[in-house]
Amino acid sequence: MSDKQAPANITDPEHEEHHIVTPFQYLLVFATLLVGTGLTVLAAYFDMGPLNPIIALFIASFKAVVVILFFMHVYFQSRLIKMTVAAGFFTFLVLITMTLSDYISRAWGLW
Repeated sequence: MSDKQAPANITDPEHEEHHIVTPFQYLLVFATLLVGTGLTVLAAYFDMGPLNPIIALFIASFKAVVVILFFMHVYFQSRLIKMTVAAGFFTFLVLITMTLSDYISRAWGLW
């Protein structure tokens, strides 16, 4: 048996075993997303000043991570795929942080 056909060959993703997600796992993810949506609606009713967009982005980011991990099956992939997705998510967080820091640092009403 050559290296290409060896079942332990993790460099070739075509030969890895497929993970089957049970309906119960999908129900847990669905319930988590519903709770996240409820938290988003609940947070909208409270005036937390400048923390409102930060809390809303945190909840939205958490829900995005849940969708990425389970619906896109990243949770069951190799570490390389997880690292690539994490790098993209980190880049998103950096861009949001830079945007918010620019928005907060402006002298509103002074121009």
